Amino acid sequence: MITSKELREKWIKFYESKGHVNIGAVSLIGDGTTGVMFNVAGMQPLMPYLLGKKHPQGTKLCNVQGCVRTVDIDSVGDATHFTFFEMMGNWSLGDYFKKEKTAWSFELLTKVFGFDKDKICATVFEGNDAVPRDDETANLLMELGVKKENIFFLDKSNNWWELEGTVGTPCGPDNEWFYPREGGADSSDFLTSNRYVEIGNDVYMQYEKLEGGKYKGLSSKNVDTGFGLDRLLLFLNGLDDGYKTDLFIDAVAYLEKVSGKNYDTDDQAKKAIRIIADHTRTSVMLIGDKNGIVPSNTGAGYILRRLLRRAIRYCRNLEIDSTEILNVAKIFIEKVYDTAYPLLVEKEDYILDEIVKEIKKFEATLAQGIKEFDKLLTGIQRKNAFMKEKDPNYVAETSLTGKQAFRLYDTFGFPLELTIELCAERGLTVDEVGFNEAFKAHQELSKAQAAAAKGGLTEQTDTTIKYHTATHVMLAGLRKMFGTGTEQKGSNITEERLRFDFNCDHKMTPEELAQLEKFVNDVIEQKIDVVREEMPYKTALEKGAYGVFNAESDAQIVSVYSIDGVDIQICGGPHVKNTGELGKFVIKKEESSSSGVRRIKAILK
Repeated sequence: MITSKELREKWIKFYESKGHVNIGAVSLIGDGTTGVMFNVAGMQPLMPYLLGKKHPQGTKLCNVQGCVRTVDIDSVGDATHFTFFEMMGNWSLGDYFKKEKTAWSFELLTKVFGFDKDKICATVFEGNDAVPRDDETANLLMELGVKKENIFFLDKSNNWWELEGTVGTPCGPDNEWFYPREGGADSSDFLTSNRYVEIGNDVYMQYEKLEGGKYKGLSSKNVDTGFGLDRLLLFLNGLDDGYKTDLFIDAVAYLEKVSGKNYDTDDQAKKAIRIIADHTRTSVMLIGDKNGIVPSNTGAGYILRRLLRRAIRYCRNLEIDSTEILNVAKIFIEKVYDTAYPLLVEKEDYILDEIVKEIKKFEATLAQGIKEFDKLLTGIQRKNAFMKEKDPNYVAETSLTGKQAFRLYDTFGFPLELTIELCAERGLTVDEVGFNEAFKAHQELSKAQAAAAKGGLTEQTDTTIKYHTATHVMLAGLRKMFGTGTEQKGSNITEERLRFDFNCDHKMTPEELAQLEKFVNDVIEQKIDVVREEMPYKTALEKGAYGVFNAESDAQIVSVYSIDGVDIQICGGPHVKNTGELGKFVIKKEESSSSGVRRIKAILK
């Protein structure tokens, strides 16, 4: 059985032997420049260099990059969905191209991992009116030993990579590698069965995207390779359940032991064990990251809170104490990722402390909410029984009303998704439209108060609007300096100055203040447009937006203000149209506001 540690080592050693530099992994948490909250792909941190920027470590790079995807949290519980995963990557930045890359990928698969060359399948771009068929890659594959009948030409939706909605950016065809789960070398069912697993892909950025859906060849071409560690580990060990690899096997065994339930024979326990294990792992990674975050009601902290609270909830399904999550966390920190992510070991006490805090907060909420939820269900059951007795043709109620669901949230802090899960387990649904209507009515009642405090403005004038935008830029600078866990803790703006409070564990040095001042003034000098968009709260979070905002539901429409490459925040506004309108930013004072909170006073000249 190949372990995850061995697989990481084999990947890095192989590409180092081909002249690549291991650049290591970057933070899981987006820095605001990539447009997303978390790094969701191995190539994402390399995007500036794939677009032309020179990388300080050269033109041949490799690494293993942790990623977090939370758009399908509710899917976690099956055999293959994970919120944290690792991508093994290597890149050519204007260096080698198709001939070398196809040869290296083939060598890795056949000689390092032992795949049968006669069973390897590949897909390549079939071409269209704008770009010719990728016969070059197909011919190279056949020269290496991939059988002609195992090479399939597919359309743009399958074998083409580009940045949607852009012009002047590199793009191109990709070559995806597949291998059958079982059976021989006959690939006649490749397009019709699910017998084949995608092992990884090589993207060849050889074109520039032009206006009108046209493309032209690039003189400097790039290669972007991505192989999923979790998926390849599963496949190399002949498994069909991601929770059977060494990444999860100890956590699963521990949860079986303390619950007395069998993972293989008890489907309900299996789902709960998977959710607890996955969500605990991702929570450990996010809290223990070098730009670590903590649970909160906004931005990335909201996603972390949702993960932890879902894990806590499923401890009840296993009939175990929620503090067992701490022991699962220790397994990931001390045994699974101790060498790959040594910072987790250094931050172990801090990670566990933050998890304990969240467990205590949510247990109190959960106990009250479940008690109230059970009352609602009892009421529905009694009503159904009573009405059925009076009228045999009565159609039983099978849904919680929107008002009932909103009361669970408003009074007991019960997230809508938790109410939906609880109802689903009992064969009921939730009137989500009614929930949103109840939320909207609640929102209208408090709109006047909210408007009065919007953005910390005491009044809205051209000057205070400039100061408000300046606080956004300044916070972006603070987050870049001190990490994305830096948040607004208070704001007050007048015609004369801005006052801004933020969490920080030390008095800022003169050098740090000068660095922050320079950051803001550089953004002003770049004259970047400030763009406002409206979108559902969930979409805003997925795009990487943050801010002091408590959404009543993921579907709530929010305003998002973006300063390209600098900041993206959920905010009620208002803002200037362009950063060039702000003038010169000058910090006048930095002082303590309260324990762990610093205050900056600044002016615009």
